[in-house]
Amino acid sequence: MERLPSTLRRHLAAVRAVAVLTVILGGLYPLLVTGIAQVLLPHRASGSILREDGRDVGSALIGQLFTDRNGRPVRRYFQSRPSAGGYDPLASGASNLGPQDVVDRLPDPRGADQAARKGRVSLLTQVCARSKAVGELEGVSGARPYCTADGVGAVLKVFPAVGRPTRVVSVNQACPAAPFVAAYQGVKVECGRPGEDYSSGHTVPVRGNVTDVKVPADAVTASGSGLDPHISVAYAELQAPRVARERGLDVGRVRTLIREHTTGRALGFMGERGVNVLELNLALDRER
Repeated sequence: MERLPSTLRRHLAAVRAVAVLTVILGGLYPLLVTGIAQVLLPHRASGSILREDGRDVGSALIGQLFTDRNGRPVRRYFQSRPSAGGYDPLASGASNLGPQDVVDRLPDPRGADQAARKGRVSLLTQVCARSKAVGELEGVSGARPYCTADGVGAVLKVFPAVGRPTRVVSVNQACPAAPFVAAYQGVKVECGRPGEDYSSGHTVPVRGNVTDVKVPADAVTASGSGLDPHISVAYAELQAPRVARERGLDVGRVRTLIREHTTGRALGFMGERGVNVLELNLALDRER
């Protein structure tokens, strides 16, 4: 071996290192960890799969939708929080939209490309639309700050960007919708027109006078992974009357089931208590 050229010796050493590390880290270590997990935590190591009537119905670690084929909520079930990936484990992730994303791009049927024809919904309008839909489903007000009554972001574009305004547009309300405010600083507010470029205007979100928000934050925002199996206790309590009514159950019994499927804070102090939606819905089905 010493007679081999130094370059070849280095290559052979690298190949041996790769082979040894592959066996240790790619074979022995995973087998060891898997074996320990199967002995100590067999349910979690196998994916925390939940079974009902002899079949797998989901995982306690991954949320799922409780909607019909048209995407409408099935009223007899508790609903999960929104998901940017539709609870698809292969599409896990967030929308990557931040709190400054408040202006929609209105769909333009005459747009030059598909993106323009489809438009784009801002994070604010997504939140407003979800809050309105949840409010209608649960029979409460879905109003929240910075949202219009028709469920879009209450945002104005003011022209010019500095100085006294001469034109004001409610950019998220497509014509012929009536703007959520009639005037701004003495200037009549216009509805938004698809295809117009409003980027040069000054963006003015309008908070409105909503003080009592009925719909919890987790009902209108997705989790970072898009797979969160839990909802807040507040969101579960909001849904309890509707689920009880649809199933013909006493609402007190439904609230008892909520408490039974509420998990505590991580390590006793991190995060908030949560309700596992799949486990709760399975428990409800057993009540029949």
